[in-house]
Amino acid sequence: MIVLTKHLEKTSEATTTVTLDLDTRIRSRAQVRLDDGREAGLLLPRGQVIRGGDVLATEDGGEVVRVIAAPETVSTVYARDTLLLARVCYHLGNRHVPLQIERDWVRYQHDHVLDAMVMGLGAAVRTEQAAFEPEAGAYQNAPHGHHHPH
Repeated sequence: MIVLTKHLEKTSEATTTVTLDLDTRIRSRAQVRLDDGREAGLLLPRGQVIRGGDVLATEDGGEVVRVIAAPETVSTVYARDTLLLARVCYHLGNRHVPLQIERDWVRYQHDHVLDAMVMGLGAAVRTEQAAFEPEAGAYQNAPHGHHHPH
C-alpha cells in the first residue's frame, strides 16, 4: 500500500490525485482511495489540516499526490450587507461551527438547525454541493499545548 507521510510544496509535480472531503482532510491517519483507484494510507504529523491543492508524498518521494477538496453538502450564506454577514459569523462561531469566510459569503457544513438560525437573523441560505475549506483557526500553526501566562 502507498503510505503518504509528508507535505511537499504546492508547486511540486504530482503523479496522481486524491479527492477528499473535509472529515478525511482533518485526520492525520486514514485509509483512502486515490483517484486512479489505488489504495493509500495517510500517516501525517498530527494537528495539520490537509487543504485542497496540498501535495502529499511517500517518504521516498516515489509517489506524489495532489489533494482535491471534494464537493460536499454545505450551506452558503450570500450577503452584500457586511453587518449581517458579520452577525451570521458571530452566531455560528459562538456555536464553534467551522466556517469558510469569503468577502460576500460564509459557508458551513449543512445543518438544517443552523440554517433556520441564520434565516432567523435575516440572511438567505443556499444548500449546495461545493468544496469546504474552513478557516484554520488562530492556533492551527501554534505549537501543541495549552499555556497561560500567570
